[in-house]
Amino acid sequence: MISVSDVNLTFETNDGPINALKNVSMEVNEGDFVSFIGPSGCGKTTLLRVIAALETPTEGRVTVNNMTPDEARKARQYGYVFQAAGLYPWRTVSGNIKLPLEIMGYSTSEKEDRTRKVIDLVELNGFERKFPWQLSGGMQQRASIARALAFDANILLMDEPFGALDEIVRDRLNGELLNLWARTRKTICFVTHSIPEAVFLSTKIVVMSPRPGRITDIIESTLPKKRNLNIRDGREFIKIAQRVREGLKAGQTEDVF
Repeated sequence: MISVSDVNLTFETNDGPINALKNVSMEVNEGDFVSFIGPSGCGKTTLLRVIAALETPTEGRVTVNNMTPDEARKARQYGYVFQAAGLYPWRTVSGNIKLPLEIMGYSTSEKEDRTRKVIDLVELNGFERKFPWQLSGGMQQRASIARALAFDANILLMDEPFGALDEIVRDRLNGELLNLWARTRKTICFVTHSIPEAVFLSTKIVVMSPRPGRITDIIESTLPKKRNLNIRDGREFIKIAQRVREGLKAGQTEDVF
């Protein structure tokens, strides 16, 4: 569904060029839940933005459903969830979710139907008329996810959506996200700094090095797709987490200059 081949990306700045991505190649299959993990500044978000046509590679090739990222964007192939919920404070939950549908020209009845369905999907029933400032951080992110799902894109791109939340809320939303993924069968690309989060959520974990961002390991999860938080105490979970740590350590010790 997503193919990244020999991608390099260099930003030109007043202080000289910054090599954000170097020789990045990977594949995402339909129905995958893929996490990108690495230290700050390693290019995780940049890679997600390349897939979303928000950044253009200096070299290499990216396809999304056999289209260029820009063609996929115009074909509404993905929804994007940012690190901050990005909800308009003067719009209710329902109004924020309807915004992309309004821009895309959906009819009034279809906007109402789609909004009602995704509100039910993220379990925000009863909060449709609340404003963002009346919601907890976790509920704001659920509204943001609902907005990204409203037009039923095949792919969900998520840039560390739970990073600012406390661990208790984060654990709950991780479980809710897995349930959402199972119900919708979307393909998800997810940026995180958390090893337990990456291992718990993913069918595939892409481990990245410090800048210039390179892939040091791609780990295919052996965990069952149906999971609960208790799985984190299991031997297989700990084994995968250790391999992620080793990939992160290897990326930090390699000579990249």
